[in-house]
Amino acid sequence: MFLNVLAQTTTDTGAQGGFTFSSLLLPILLGLFIFMMFRKQKKTQKTVQEQRTQMVPGTEVMTQFGLFGTIVSVDQEENKAVLELSPGNTATIHLQALAKVVTTSPEPAETEDAVVPDDASSLTGDVPRDRSNESDETPVDETPDETLKRLDRENKKDN
Repeated sequence: MFLNVLAQTTTDTGAQGGFTFSSLLLPILLGLFIFMMFRKQKKTQKTVQEQRTQMVPGTEVMTQFGLFGTIVSVDQEENKAVLELSPGNTATIHLQALAKVVTTSPEPAETEDAVVPDDASSLTGDVPRDRSNESDETPVDETPDETLKRLDRENKKDN
């Protein structure tokens, strides 16, 4: 069969239609589509297997319907897991209902030397000004009208 197609490419293709690149395009695209489907399926199976190995008693998980809990026991033969939703409150669910393992990121340790700016200068990249020599302190309790007047005065000083 393939030899017939190949032979038609070397003969006169004008009268009979013969072999063209577009006649191979559909089988090539079909083969590519099937390859991509199997590849995606293997990736999905791999991630499910990784999640199953992480789901041991003591692991915090989330179900597909949004319940968070800690795994108490896992029965692989019956595909069931017992979750502790709150102290003393357990629920038995199917293993496929476990959506993901909840990993808590460690919180960075706060240092006492951390300097927190009182304005947005750290966001804009501006160098903070020394506020110790400014004569007019901003009042703690000021109305919106007073705030507008104060900002107008500061704007006039800067210009």
